[in-house]
Amino acid sequence: MTEHEHVRVAVIGSGFGGLGAAVRLRREGITDFVVLERADSVGGTWRDNSYPGCACDVPSHLYSFSFAPNPDWPRTFSGQEHIRAYLEHVTDTFGLRPHIRLNSEVRVMRWDGEKLRWNIETAAGTLSADVVVSATGPLSDPKVPDIKGLDSFPGKVFHSARWDHDYDLRGKRVAMIGTGASAIQIVPSIQPEVGRLTLFQRTPAWVMPRMDRAISGVERSLHRTLPFTTQLRRGLLWGIRELQVQAFTKHPNELGFVEQLAKRNMYRAIKDPALRAKLTPDYRIGCKRILLSSTYYPALARPNVDVVASGLSEVRGSTLVASDGTEAEVDAIIFGTGFHVTDMPIAERVVGAEGRTLAETWKGGMEALRGASAAGFPNWMTIIGPNTGLGNSSMILMIESQLNYMADYLRQLNVLGGRAALDARPAAVSLWNNRVQERMKRTVWNTGGCTSWYLDAAGRNTTIWPGTTSEFRRATRRVDLAEYEVLRAPAARPTEEPQLEVGA
Repeated sequence: MTEHEHVRVAVIGSGFGGLGAAVRLRREGITDFVVLERADSVGGTWRDNSYPGCACDVPSHLYSFSFAPNPDWPRTFSGQEHIRAYLEHVTDTFGLRPHIRLNSEVRVMRWDGEKLRWNIETAAGTLSADVVVSATGPLSDPKVPDIKGLDSFPGKVFHSARWDHDYDLRGKRVAMIGTGASAIQIVPSIQPEVGRLTLFQRTPAWVMPRMDRAISGVERSLHRTLPFTTQLRRGLLWGIRELQVQAFTKHPNELGFVEQLAKRNMYRAIKDPALRAKLTPDYRIGCKRILLSSTYYPALARPNVDVVASGLSEVRGSTLVASDGTEAEVDAIIFGTGFHVTDMPIAERVVGAEGRTLAETWKGGMEALRGASAAGFPNWMTIIGPNTGLGNSSMILMIESQLNYMADYLRQLNVLGGRAALDARPAAVSLWNNRVQERMKRTVWNTGGCTSWYLDAAGRNTTIWPGTTSEFRRATRRVDLAEYEVLRAPAARPTEEPQLEVGA
């Protein structure tokens, strides 16, 4: 990176959001951009998460870009290696490699109000950009709880998103901390080889059967020969989820039937009434993310697995102590404890127009206009921003909607001409956020009686979108300039002539 490189757009991150932004920029005719990636390859969360059993819980044909269909998905729910390969394929197909700067972690970006641009310091040098598109994603920075005595544990410790493939789990006594989406994939994958597996479960999850199967060669051939069949398949998957979302957002009381299906799934595999009681949630299904697995419950029923219905509270040497006093001696601890979602680490590194970081601005809770723009941060937008997450469908649908918004944002800047920037009006951000929070009140995520990673420290849901993907697409189709203040570079002041004083 040259010392004073300037680009039209700097994209941060090379997961689905960042690569999608790069493709969209090229399709809009913008080639003056870079993608800054902190790691040594693209892929985002699908590069970082390589734990055993890692796969997506959204069907492959829906969990891919509409503009880059893949007729060759091997399974209805594809594994991590296939999704990562797909992202590498997208990178090559759309000629993105020349724009990508690997090993270029952003250390800080500051808004320059005089020149109307962002000055960006990275691990590989400095550059400036007219517009920043932050696509760091909510599942990028692992969260490890602060456990008393953890630093004195003599064995192996790692997070599911930083899996140590050099460590041999065979015959070891292993503790799995957490029962989220990663844990329910890891447990059945490692259970057959470990000596003993102790699962520390703070809150049980609702688990539905995973209807996964191999996609036959005939189907793949059909998708390759007749591309519209791929679109049809995708459309069907999307439509089912659009209909389902009404139950989550408007009629949570109708979810009782789904709970019965989930209980039946558990009862088939878990015959021990005491274990069933531990694994049965006391909150409405959907309040936390519904997990998909047909192997999780059978693994928990195996004789070498113990379920501790309590969170980990302390580590004493190689002994783990749960909140309820249960003790387990282990050789390795695996944390499946999620990510920094409502306190995005990138926010500490973004310094806006008033010299405040985005983290300071969001201290009372994240909020952004249409999930993209924060007041006081001109020409800075985020992909997968506040309240753009989904509880039951494909995030790629939301990403593509935000890319529509990004494209129109850049068009509007072109129309304005000259040195210009758009800064979201605080009143517009508040109005949007109040509407979102008002709709959130009746959703299952707020009324279901659970505490989930969707909620911030104050208990507000700043993560999930409380509507359909179609509604969000309509809301982000165009940038409404009335919601923004147009900033212009300060005019250069003429040099003043010295005034001659008339003496007496």
